[in-house]
Order: sequence, then C-alpha cells, then structure tokens
Amino acid sequence: MAVSITQVQPGSPADRCKIAPGETLVSINGHPIADVLDYRFYMTEERLLLELERDGRRRRVRVRKDEYEDLGLEFATYLMDRQHSCKNKCIFCFVDQMPPGMRDSLYFKDDDDRLSFFFGNYITMTNLSPQEIERIIKMRISPINISVHTTDPALRVKMMKNPRAADSLAYIERLCEAGIKVNTQLVLCPGINDGPFLEKSLRDLGGLYPGVQSIACVPVGITRFREGLYPLTTYTEAQARQVVATINAFGDDFERRYGSRICYPSDEFYLQANLPLPGPDYYGDFDQLENGVGLFASLESEIDWEINNPDGRRGTGEECTIATGVGAAPFIRRMAEKVAGAFEGVKPQVFAIENRFFGPTITVAGLVTATDLIEQLRGRSLGKRLLLPAVMLRHEQDRFLDDATVEDVETALGVEIRLIENDGADFVSALLGE
Repeated sequence: MAVSITQVQPGSPADRCKIAPGETLVSINGHPIADVLDYRFYMTEERLLLELERDGRRRRVRVRKDEYEDLGLEFATYLMDRQHSCKNKCIFCFVDQMPPGMRDSLYFKDDDDRLSFFFGNYITMTNLSPQEIERIIKMRISPINISVHTTDPALRVKMMKNPRAADSLAYIERLCEAGIKVNTQLVLCPGINDGPFLEKSLRDLGGLYPGVQSIACVPVGITRFREGLYPLTTYTEAQARQVVATINAFGDDFERRYGSRICYPSDEFYLQANLPLPGPDYYGDFDQLENGVGLFASLESEIDWEINNPDGRRGTGEECTIATGVGAAPFIRRMAEKVAGAFEGVKPQVFAIENRFFGPTITVAGLVTATDLIEQLRGRSLGKRLLLPAVMLRHEQDRFLDDATVEDVETALGVEIRLIENDGADFVSALLGE
C-alpha cells in the first residue's frame, strides 16, 4: 500500500531531490511503505532509495541526508492511513455510555498500535495479526501499552465480546520474549474480573516481569447513560478495600522477588476505598501516571519541592478559585492550603464540581464539563482567576467534552481561566499568579 505525498518541506532532503506533492511514496530501500511506522523506521538511514509513482508511472530517487534527519515529506493524515477502530464491544466501554448529540470524534473507539507507541494509547491487541506483532518487534517499538482486563481467555472473550480476545493474549508473552517492554491495565468490574480472576491476572502478568513492567488496576466508570447495556455497578468502599488489599499483597511479593512492585491500584481506587494515598516511593518510576496511578503522589512531591525552594516568590494577594472533580477536591484543597501556608499573598478557594452531566458516580476531574462548571459556579465570587485542570480539555485541547470552549466558560462566569497541567511547578505558579 503506497501513500500519497501532500506537501514537501522547503529546503528538506526531499525538496532538494525534486520530490513533489501529488507523488505517491511506494517504498524506501525496497521496503513497502504503508503507514507512519514504516516511514519513520526506514527513513532514518543516510542513504535512501525512494520509489515514487505518479499517474501510473514510477521513478526512483536517491537521497543522501544525515542519519535520523527527516525526509521532509508530509501526508494527508499523521498516521498516513486511516486510524484503526476498535472491533470489541466491551461490557464496560465508556464510549457506549456517552449521551447522544456530542461531536463525532468522541464516539470513535480507537485500537491502534501506532497510537500506543506515539501517544501512549492502550490497545487490546485484537486488531493485530502475527505479522504486525513481528513488525513491532523488528522496529523495537517499546513500550507498548496493552488493555488486558483479565488473563482468563474465556472471561476476556465474555468481557470484550470478541472471539479474538482469547488468542491475542499470547502476543503479550511473545513481545516480552523479544525484549519489548509492556505496560498493562486492568479495568476492574465488581464481581466480574476481580476476586480470583484478579489474582490470576496479577500472577500471570507478574510472571512476565521484566517484560511486563507495570500493571495498573482502575475501577470501571459508570455514567447515567447505561440503558440497555450490560448491568454493572460501581465499587463500594468495602469492595474497593478488598481490591486494594489484593493488589498490594501481590505488589509486596513482587517487590521482595524483583525489587519492583509492578502492580498498582489507581488513585481512584484509594479514594473509593477511603484509604490514605501512598507516598511517591511506592510508585517506582511512575510508569502509569496517564492511568491515574500515582498522580497525587507525584503532584505533592513536586509541590513540596517548590515550597522548599521558594526563591523569594510571593503571590499577588488576589483571590483565585480552583475547580476540580469531587474525587480530587479534598486533595487539591489540602495542596492549595499547603501552598498558601508557604507563600505570602496566596488566597485560593477550591470548589468540588459534581458531575451532573454524566452522573454522580463519575468523580474524576477529566470528565467535568463546561455545563457543570457554569451551572455550579455562576453567581459565586471566584476572585481574579479560575484555575482548571488541563485534563478537562480532551484530545484536541480546545474544547470541553460538551463542546464548549474555554472562552465560552470565561464569558459565562465573567472570570479569566488558567489551565493547570498535572505538574507541581505549574500548580504553584498558577496560585502565585505568575
């Protein structure tokens, strides 16, 4: 499969060799080019032989460049072909629980190994063939992030409603044998893949260390839009405590055997269990921050560093407001008070935003919508600026999940908004008004 060139960067190696938009890139050094992985892997050499095609006529172009220098070709899409969609019908899929009438991109389920490598997306492997697994190994694409959910083949088929869910489990071991690092996640559903099934999953995946370098366990998210879907419930405090205890028992054993815990409950599990969050030493290299594992510990550690290295900084003396999800609000309030106690001129207040859009069982900041922000903050004294976690803006980073923009919220509330990354330095800087 060849890919069409849409643009050539001026002054690039491709431009110097008179390659033009409208031509099709067929191969590099004899290797067929189907997508971005092929292109980026095979273009790294200093001497290249490109095969190009236009209107059915082919030509060859020799290119000399620095090693790893970009050829300068651009294509219609980043991946150079269509994004691979998910073929599963997972009983816990969050996309299936979205309300109607939202923008189309929010209903697209991706399951693309290329996005796993470039952006850290998780894949189920049910889309992959043995040939694609061998390509990952050949190109040394590492780490790969895999949604496992359970290592029991029959249960995995039941949960994902895809017969390939069983056979594709073997790919994990093949990747590990070849030296590819793997991060895994288990979305746990009460009474389904926890209990003995969770123990089996932790035992099986932990046995593949150091190939499997981390296992993140996250609780299923349940919205109010589940009519006609598989009956699921959220974790009770007692159930969440049992899950945390199971994971930590295995983690203690792995740490004794390997020097690494490997498996971790997400921060949300600790909140649901009403248990204190571990400190930063518990999380090792923080391999699963994007899965909400160790976010609070990492943030507090960074905030403490800023406090211990004040460099004479102080706040503006103006009041400000932080709005976040119900789950994170107590922690964020404690962090804001810590910063206010360490620096003069910091006057923060924290509001917990109840998720009325998706339902009260959704408590994470990343799923707070503009609608709920406006409804619950309108008429309140918010001070000079409103600070919001950047995770509230998804993917395109320009809109909330309900399609409103930052400017829409600023206009509705009459306050300037500043987005805060999950970074202690940015948190402190925002509270200081820097």
